[in-house]
Amino acid sequence: MGTPESVVATETKAAGAAPSRARRLVNSLVWAVSVPLMFTVAAWLAQFPSVGIYVGVVLALGTFAVAATVVGGIWHRAGAAVLVSCAGFALTLFAGPGLYELYMKTLGEQVPAVVTKVEDRDKKQYCTVEETAGDHAVHEISQQQNCFDHIKRLQRVTLRKDPMGILEPRLPDGPDQEGQTALTLAISGGLFVVTGASMFYAGQRRR
Repeated sequence: MGTPESVVATETKAAGAAPSRARRLVNSLVWAVSVPLMFTVAAWLAQFPSVGIYVGVVLALGTFAVAATVVGGIWHRAGAAVLVSCAGFALTLFAGPGLYELYMKTLGEQVPAVVTKVEDRDKKQYCTVEETAGDHAVHEISQQQNCFDHIKRLQRVTLRKDPMGILEPRLPDGPDQEGQTALTLAISGGLFVVTGASMFYAGQRRR
């Protein structure tokens, strides 16, 4: 048997270890949720024209730098840092378009229109579309808003317009694009989980 002093010291050490493990668990969970969430927010902001693109890029790069520094530099988990960086970067590429398509297909206002011009500029395709109702507004739509080969000149289409008037209108999907939005969102969800799980693992196994 140990002395009373050693018993007290052991009990004190054990009591202090439990809160330390609890704090580490909570801290790891916070990082595991916040990092992929910030990548997703950055991807969504990048869908907004003008200043939104720059804000999204800055936020994505900032999240990338902070996550890599924390995991690789502070927690000393180089492998996890590489995985977080790669998965987070891929998440920004998939989440933005996926959320944009989901939003426009779900809440976008349907407006009849006709395609007046289709042209190629700088190796990208652009469609000029004129609404056939209301004030006959004209929109120049890029590939980001689904101007691809399935859109032809003088074709009648149904535009999806942002009810808030912030995002650019979106052209309808072509026959070969069925299920593409669901696939993009599924990939985004997987990347979100991988990024979060990598952060959580690194936080729990920090050195």
